[in-house]
Amino acid sequence: MKIALMDSGIGLLAATAAVRRLRPDADLVLSLDPDGMPWGPRTPQDLTERALAVAEAAAAHRPDALVVGCNTATVHALTALRARLEPGVPVVGTVPAIKPAAAGGGPFAIWATPATTGSPYQKGLIRDFADGVPVTEVPCWGLAEAVERADEAAIDDAVAAAAELTPDDVTTVVLGCTHYELVAERIRAAVQRPGFPPLVLHGSAGAVAAQALRRIGERPAQRAAGGGTLTVLLSGREGPLPAAALSYAEGRMLRTVAPAG
Repeated sequence: MKIALMDSGIGLLAATAAVRRLRPDADLVLSLDPDGMPWGPRTPQDLTERALAVAEAAAAHRPDALVVGCNTATVHALTALRARLEPGVPVVGTVPAIKPAAAGGGPFAIWATPATTGSPYQKGLIRDFADGVPVTEVPCWGLAEAVERADEAAIDDAVAAAAELTPDDVTTVVLGCTHYELVAERIRAAVQRPGFPPLVLHGSAGAVAAQALRRIGERPAQRAAGGGTLTVLLSGREGPLPAAALSYAEGRMLRTVAPAG
């Protein structure tokens, strides 16, 4: 079994680690776009063209499924990616976990990039899945970029700024950018209020990994023998995992995966 994951940068690490935990035997193909990142400021058409190129580089390795490990790329390019690759390669997008957060009933916040915050896409998800539940959209200026660089001071500053915009009575935070899952515990520490129940965080990585397996008719097998290989594509060229990835537990986990070949 071979699972490919794509993103402009290391935001795909959370979903990659989730796949790795569910199926240690899976071969992994990570397709990144260092030549074109960041994707967020690009026009939808330009972003879609970059995403298609990154996806096609991954598809050349004949994966059983492709995970779009990026919220922004899912918003703008998922339809085009599916039109290009399916039915040969199932394509799984990443959607903020607004539905399960709303099911909790309490007030919650959605931390997302400034481009996604307030967007028709996110407003539509709130309308469809959180009608009647108090929701605060929190723009996280610079957080994804700081996580991408593994810039500790910038991460702390961006998390603190977003926490200031988060109401005190929030019981749950939706991590609406895959990069944020790499610093989830820092977010928890910044938002948790004294005297309140433990903060609930909702990421997308686990659900995305499980959906990828379902799409190809496979099941989790956490006890499967390891041995899955790792291929990293950097704007289509094979190369090493970016050094910043090793700043996070999800990236260090991949050091136990043998290079393909």
